[in-house]
Formats: sequence, structure tokens, C-alpha cells
Amino acid sequence: MIEFEGWPKTPRLFRDVSITEKIDGTNAAVIIREFSFGELADYAGPEVHVLGPVGECEVPEKEYLVGAQSRKRLITPGKTTDNAGFAGWVYDNAVYLVDILGTGRHFGEWWGSGIQRNYGLTEGEKRFSLFNTHRYRPLLTAAVSDIDGYEILPELDVVPELYIGPFSTDIVYMVLEDLQETGSHAAPGFMKPEGVIVHHSAAGQVFKALLENDHLPKGVAA
Repeated sequence: MIEFEGWPKTPRLFRDVSITEKIDGTNAAVIIREFSFGELADYAGPEVHVLGPVGECEVPEKEYLVGAQSRKRLITPGKTTDNAGFAGWVYDNAVYLVDILGTGRHFGEWWGSGIQRNYGLTEGEKRFSLFNTHRYRPLLTAAVSDIDGYEILPELDVVPELYIGPFSTDIVYMVLEDLQETGSHAAPGFMKPEGVIVHHSAAGQVFKALLENDHLPKGVAA
């Protein structure tokens, strides 16, 4: 039997984009799942178990599982099971991450000391920069005033936003040129930034442009 398959709508190119700094670290995500209190009574998995706020009956109404992943796999704290210490950081700060981020799979870049360019960070200092600035900046701003835990999570932020507005290749080149001249916005004073990420709102797609070897395939450019 032959079935009809329609051609998808084509997004318009000259629509709004957001351009953020591409940080040279390692892709990571915080995973937070919500359950009704009691659902996890017999669960003994590797994730962190976090209880929600106490309700009117003086018991938590919700509970959460908190985990971590790299680009290719789930990770847990440990020399052979972690990725640059990210899972260890997530597990240590699970309660605060639940309060600040809420449920979902929260993607970002884990970067700093011992990872790729280091960005001038030393002695194990690392940071986690969330990709979706539109979603996460309000949450982090609210957390500064509403949640004590944010004060002890200076590692948590969003990637630097360099431009928001209509797309043009001239704008992309202009932002790249400015980044090369002024250095990293994520780590001020670091003069070897990697490049930019362009998120095209109409296409729902992200693209990257590098300051060096942008014409080469990823494996060769690295």
C-alpha cells in the first residue's frame, strides 16, 4: 500500500536568531524527573533521590530522581564512570539543582580546568553553562533572590548571549570578529575563544561557526 507523505513547511531564513558564545568544554546535561511521594519506595537505582517540600499532611508531596549524562551516555560519580567530574558535581548539588531548574533534561557545557581550552581556570575549577538562555536566564535570576542554594552554585550560569535579532551572514561575521578582538565573554580575559552558536528560531535549529578551521570537518579541525 502506498501512503501519502507531505513535504514539511519550509522556514524562512531571514527571521530572528540568537547568537551565543560556543564554549570549548564537554557537552553535558542534568536530568531531573518528578514522582509522587512514595513511588520510589522500592527503587534502588544509581540516581540521587531528592524529597520535595513538605505539604499540608506534613509529608513531601513530590520526590525526584536526579542524574547526569555526557553527550553519549549516562554518567555517575567515579573515576571510570564520570566525565570530567560533572556527575560528581550534579550529585553533590542535586537538592539545589532541583530547586533552581525543576524537572527536565537541562543541557549545557561543562568547562574549565582540565577540559579542552581550560579558559584560564585552574586547580579543578569548572563551570556549567546552560544552552537555552531564553529559558534559563529568568530561572537563575529568580534564584539569586529566592533560593539560598544559588549562592553556593557560582558554577551555574547560561552561555553568554552575543546577539538577538534578524539573521544575516554579516551579523554572524561581525559577532565573530568582535569575539576574536575582545576575547571570551564566558571567561573575560581569555583571548582564545572557540566561536559562536547560532540558534535560528523559525527553523528550530542550531548552527556553529568557529574562529579557527571552520572549513574543516569536526574530526580534522579538532
